[in-house]
Amino acid sequence: MAKVKIQKKDIWIDMTPMSDVMTLLLCFFMLTSTFLTPEPIQVNTPSSVSEVKIPENDVLNILVSPEGRIYVGTENKNNMVAMMEQVTDKFGITLNGTQVKHFKEDAMIGAPLSKLADYLSLEPEKMSEAIQTLGIPTDSIDGGKSEFQEWVSAARDVNPDIKLAIKCDAKTPYKVVKAMMSELQDMNENRYQLITNLQTASEE
Repeated sequence: MAKVKIQKKDIWIDMTPMSDVMTLLLCFFMLTSTFLTPEPIQVNTPSSVSEVKIPENDVLNILVSPEGRIYVGTENKNNMVAMMEQVTDKFGITLNGTQVKHFKEDAMIGAPLSKLADYLSLEPEKMSEAIQTLGIPTDSIDGGKSEFQEWVSAARDVNPDIKLAIKCDAKTPYKVVKAMMSELQDMNENRYQLITNLQTASEE
């Protein structure tokens, strides 16, 4: 008995609609995504049960490393430049064009005023390494404000509606956090938010 041969047919699938959908999804995510500002150091925040969200705009982020080094910054680069101009003018610090450019590209402020010009003169790769060992001092200047307070005051002058958000490492010494909060209280900055990780059920 002769075998019946099944005619083979090529299957063709039109991928155009799928390509259109993928392009639309890609455009959607690109337009709606919020990019996080890179931080100069890695910080592992402690856990808490609070679910209060930090605002995305008009926030002065205060970052404290495990060693107690303090960094400040805001997402608005125009405000950052205005803060820099106010502080450098007050202390007679002159920055050239390259240094200002590096300041704009830097994620956060994290160098003492005495080393700010030298720090901003470094190449971006060297800046990332140098900032790990720097930080904004909390010692008072000639019995007045500390450099940390000067930067916070400048941020408040540039944007009166700015909110403070403190992000500390879980291993940051308590005395460092207490000293920093005392300096904020001396400036009548008594309202700020602490950035933490939401505690999960497994951690209870």
